[in-house]
Amino acid sequence: MTTAQLDAVDRQLIDILARDARVSNRKIATDLGVTEGTVRGRIKRLQQERLIAFTAITSFGMEDPTKLAFIGIQADIQNVQAIARQIADLPTVNAVIITMGRFTILAVVLFGELDQLHEVASNQILAIPGVHHIETSIAVKTLKYNPRIVRITDADHSPEID
Repeated sequence: MTTAQLDAVDRQLIDILARDARVSNRKIATDLGVTEGTVRGRIKRLQQERLIAFTAITSFGMEDPTKLAFIGIQADIQNVQAIARQIADLPTVNAVIITMGRFTILAVVLFGELDQLHEVASNQILAIPGVHHIETSIAVKTLKYNPRIVRITDADHSPEID
């Protein structure tokens, strides 16, 4: 994956869309001092490069009875990338993050019943060669969630992001 080259206009455009993705291209063009065609072209390029995506973000309340869990994973440091990819390939895992600290990998999972979470954590992730230990934390109440940071949805409906 190559590093994206974003100029000041791209960054301003992204900032405007992050605040309100429903704003018209004409309004954005006026605010940025560029043509509507420039805005349209840049949005298309940013989408094609998978730097932005447009989606409706639902609250966790709509996901009922779905529950959120975090699985901290201690894995062989020399194989962490390959192990993380194997975890990411699991259909019930919604996000995989390589971390520093107590765990080398963090997996985010949405589940309906505890047996589904147990299947993922103990029977699938813990069974991957190079995984030494896992700890699962279940979210019991979400006090703050900023959907501008990350969108967590059912894995069957998530956009692919590299």
